[in-house]
Amino acid sequence: MSKRPVVVAVAITGSVPRKKDNPSLPVLPAEQIASTRAAFEAGASLVHIHVRNDDETPSSDPDRFAQVQAGIREACPGMIIQFSTGGRGRDPAARGLSLVHRPDMASLSTGSVNFPTIVYENPTSLVNDLAARMQEHGIAPEIEIFDLSHIHAARRLIDEGLIGPRPHIQFVMGVKNAMPADEVLLDILLAETKRVIPGASWTAAGIGREQMRVMEWALARGASAVRTGMEDNIRAAKDRLASGNAELVEMAVEAIGRHGARAATPAEARAILNLSPA
Repeated sequence: MSKRPVVVAVAITGSVPRKKDNPSLPVLPAEQIASTRAAFEAGASLVHIHVRNDDETPSSDPDRFAQVQAGIREACPGMIIQFSTGGRGRDPAARGLSLVHRPDMASLSTGSVNFPTIVYENPTSLVNDLAARMQEHGIAPEIEIFDLSHIHAARRLIDEGLIGPRPHIQFVMGVKNAMPADEVLLDILLAETKRVIPGASWTAAGIGREQMRVMEWALARGASAVRTGMEDNIRAAKDRLASGNAELVEMAVEAIGRHGARAATPAEARAILNLSPA
């Protein structure tokens, strides 16, 4: 246990993939709970949750979030539960409704950015409202960074007392029309984060075929966490679909081992991310 612990975050569903893309994608609450349990047993200590309607469209139904959360808490003792407040396919007014259920964490994008077919809109008023709701319910934000300016927007939230001085930050790389998966860019983002928010923990998420490549870059730079899962990538190899979230977690755990570290336990993950014990 002397090796450095690294948090393994699994984003199980997202808002874009469909079962036609990969039949193993968990959509219904029971599927999401079972998929999370398998990922937990494979080494994941944090789960990032989107919920869907029965027709697979994105949902903001707080009851669905609550159902999935309750099932995961029972099936995966101590696992960190993180709700998405992301905006793709969701009414902005509904993006924070699930926060009343007090997950451990919630995602918080601090600025707008181009996505493949839409503008992912995060106006300052919405960002402030979501941050205030998280603060009210004792929820730790994970700051989603899609652009260099979003680091400075997070700093503003700290200065205004809307988030704490040691947030967890995730750089999102490889979304078409947004930030490319480029190792030089990761160095720039990381250097600016350390300059502007020196107390932050951090990770980087690579989208699609960039998932493992970005993970390797992050591990080489001592990231606090890695992110994997079917929200970002539905393939285990170029010519083979992933059998489920657990397989992608297993690949992440192997990558962590190659860098002389190990997957964090849930208790260790909570300490790394400055969260209360389960």
